[in-house]
Amino acid sequence: MNVLLIGGGGREHALAWKLKQSPLLDALYCAPGNAGIAELANCVALDIEDHAGIIRFCKDTRIGLVVIGPEQPLVAGLTNDLEAAGIKVFGPSRQAAWLEGSKGFTKDLCAAHGIPTAAYARFAEAAPARAYVETQSLPIVIKADGLAAGKGVTIAETVEEAAQAIDACFAGAYGEAGAELVIEEFLAGEEASFFALVDGEMVLPLATAQDHKRAFDGDKGPNTGGMGAYSPAPIMTPALCARVMEEIIAPTAKAMRERGTPFRGVLYAGLMIADGAPKLIEYNVRFGDPEAQVLMLRLQSDLLYALLATAEGRLGKLVLNWHDDAALCVVMAARGYPGAYEKGTEIRGLGEAAADPNVEIFHAGTRAEGDRVLADGGRVLGVTARGKDISEAQTRAYEAVDKIDWPGGFCRRDIGWRAVARGEA
Repeated sequence: MNVLLIGGGGREHALAWKLKQSPLLDALYCAPGNAGIAELANCVALDIEDHAGIIRFCKDTRIGLVVIGPEQPLVAGLTNDLEAAGIKVFGPSRQAAWLEGSKGFTKDLCAAHGIPTAAYARFAEAAPARAYVETQSLPIVIKADGLAAGKGVTIAETVEEAAQAIDACFAGAYGEAGAELVIEEFLAGEEASFFALVDGEMVLPLATAQDHKRAFDGDKGPNTGGMGAYSPAPIMTPALCARVMEEIIAPTAKAMRERGTPFRGVLYAGLMIADGAPKLIEYNVRFGDPEAQVLMLRLQSDLLYALLATAEGRLGKLVLNWHDDAALCVVMAARGYPGAYEKGTEIRGLGEAAADPNVEIFHAGTRAEGDRVLADGGRVLGVTARGKDISEAQTRAYEAVDKIDWPGGFCRRDIGWRAVARGEA
């Protein structure tokens, strides 16, 4: 079958790499793609906001399945429009994507169905939000309600800092995403990422992962879209995974089905684990980035078959197999990220860095200019390696990083530190 993959980041490169291995695949297209994806797929210059144009392309190219990578087209209803045109899609409808599109919606759903999460309140104006903060314990978390590209969250240590975050939100710092906000209690503990395929009825857990959101070593600096990840996450024991499925994932799928907006796609739960108990921080309605990179390296089964089974409501018969090996991804970002950064700097040494068969380099923000690869975004590369354990995967990943000649980039040097430090790597 012909497949169209929507997106152009590291997540999409990892998905393209795995889709390319499927015996079901005839031709793979990607819109817009990047320099790395172009080696695997036919990159096409489609405007992902032009749903009618995408539908025309799918019909002209006889696309059998559209796989939507990023959250924006899901929240914008691309799935709805494609399905209305008779085209199969992996990715939730606009209504189901509201689990990521509105933090307040998700918090209300959790409250209504007893799903463990942080205490919260919702606000549409600054004054009552500031007054609420003065009655709460610190630190406290201020979140723009809508999609803010990972930048709409402030962990405020003081009342003054919280007030600044509230005022910035309502002053338009995050555009429409900040028209409302959610204020949450601060959860202490260890974060983990949990993924499950959901076909509207059935839920199937995937492998676990752990992300590193802060920009610098030691979990210092500003939050980013993710500076690295590893899988499996040692903190996610089989018992804890079963508890997450029972207390968080399954009730969410049931609640969405009962609302008449069944969820079909991959549900990504950002969790906080404290005293052995999981709480939901937030939902994403697509594969994580850089978690997709490590998951795809560990997945033995046919990804295309799994995504098609999800879209067609056939998860009940699906069994996924995973490599026992661990995988670890180091994100190389442009200097200055997540603030202002320079585009167009040249990256050399990628061939040498990827020579190890245990290493894959997934492109995120890159473009090709002749034979040269240039940085074209904030997060630029995901240097990903497999090993018998996290320590070995970490060593291989950083050996590859050190072969890349890119003075305009930087990376954290401690991805996987929690697992290595606790001796469970």
